[in-house]
Amino acid sequence: MLHKIKLQTKQHAQMLDITAQVQDIIRQEAVQEGLALVYCPHTTAAVTINENADPDVVHDIMMRLEEMYPWNHSRDRHGEGNSAAHLKASTLGPSEMIPIAGGRLVLGTWQGIYFCEFDGPRQRTFYVKVIPG
Repeated sequence: MLHKIKLQTKQHAQMLDITAQVQDIIRQEAVQEGLALVYCPHTTAAVTINENADPDVVHDIMMRLEEMYPWNHSRDRHGEGNSAAHLKASTLGPSEMIPIAGGRLVLGTWQGIYFCEFDGPRQRTFYVKVIPG
């Protein structure tokens, strides 16, 4: 079953920890071994795995992405003015595939799954597909 999860972002750029939501889906499906695909269908948002213990890491990721891809760069040609959001989303990517073992996501001690908003606030969607195996 493909699970569609809606969320409302609150800021122009932010990273939301969605690890618990993904784990809840694995629990609902009662899958002990397999894979969890987490996919973002938006061109100005992304999904990534990174540290979820120290909020300074999220701050630094967002700060460095903004340094690399500043908002409203003078040479951007895209009429909506959000080319930086497209670049950030492409850099991090639209999906993550996470192993499942013993009914749990196989993540490192400090890892979490993040939905990354780069052009908010907006109503967003991500999908989770649990693949038994």
